[in-house]
Amino acid sequence: MKWRSIRSLHSSFSSSSESNDLEEIRNEQIRENENEFELRQLIERGFADWQAYKEKHGKSYPNQDEDNERMLAYLSAKQFIEKHQRDYTEGRVSFQVGENHMADLPFNQYRKLNGFKRPLGDAVTRKNASSTFLPPLNMYAIPESVDWRDKGLVTSVKNQGMCGSCWAFSATGALEGQHSRKLGTLVSLSEQNLIDCTKGEPYGNMGCNGGLMDNAFQYIEDNKGVDTENSYPYKAKNGKKCLFKRSNVGATDTGYVDLPSGDEDKLKIAVATQGPISVAIDAGHRSFQLYTHGVYDEEACSPDNLDHG
Repeated sequence: MKWRSIRSLHSSFSSSSESNDLEEIRNEQIRENENEFELRQLIERGFADWQAYKEKHGKSYPNQDEDNERMLAYLSAKQFIEKHQRDYTEGRVSFQVGENHMADLPFNQYRKLNGFKRPLGDAVTRKNASSTFLPPLNMYAIPESVDWRDKGLVTSVKNQGMCGSCWAFSATGALEGQHSRKLGTLVSLSEQNLIDCTKGEPYGNMGCNGGLMDNAFQYIEDNKGVDTENSYPYKAKNGKKCLFKRSNVGATDTGYVDLPSGDEDKLKIAVATQGPISVAIDAGHRSFQLYTHGVYDEEACSPDNLDHG
C-alpha cells in the first residue's frame, strides 16, 4: 500500500482506533521496505563476495545451476567462518578458519574426499600385525617440539583434488620422510602409483573411493618400491591399469608398525624420534573443511569415526 493512498484513506476516518490501525499499517509497510532493502543489500554483498572468491581461487563451473549451488555453499561457509572467528578472537577456540579453496564445496561433497576406510573387526590380516613400536629407552632425549620441515623431511603441500585418495598421500608423506631421514635425499613419491596398483585384491584399496595406508605400505614392501611423482604423476582419478616401472622407483619400505589407536603419548614419541607419521583422523567437520591456521582442536572430534588419512 502506497503512503499516498494511506493518507487519503486516513482522512476519511475520525475514530482514534481506526487512526491507530492505519498508523500500524504504515509502520508495517515501512518495516517491510526496510527489510527488503537490507535483504537486497545482503544478496548484493554476497554476490560481490562470491565473484571475488571465484576470481581469487580461479573457480568456474560448467553451468549456472552449479554456480548457484556453490554460491549457496560459499555463503553458508561464510556465516560459519564469521562466527568461528569471533570465537577465536575471544579466546574460545585455538584455531582459525577462512575462505579457503574448499569453501564453495557443499558439505556432503566435501565428506566424499575423506577416503580413509577403516577395516571392520579382523577383516584385514597383515604380515606386520604382530609388529610393535618400542619407544626409546632414553625418554629425556625427546624434544618438547619438532618440525620435520626444518630437517628436510617433508615435501611441498600436495592437493588430492576431487578424489578420495587421502590414504595414498598419507602413505607417501610418511615414506618420503623416512627415505630422506635415512638417505638424506627428499624424493616426492607417486600417489597415482598407489591408487592404480592397490585396487582390489590382494590389497583391497578402492582408489579414489578410499583405502588404507597399511595396504599401501604392504604393496610397496611386496613390490620392492613405489615410483617417483615425476615419473608417475598424479591425475586425481582412477587409472585404467597399473603403470608401475621398476626403473622409476623412488623409495621402498621393509615393513611398518601400527601404533595403538588413541595412544597420544606413543604417537608423540614416534613423531619426535622417527619422523613424519601416517595417521587417520576424524575430519568430518565444517571446521576441518575451512581450517586455515592454528592448533586444530574440534570438540566433536571422534577417536573412532576416522575418515581421513
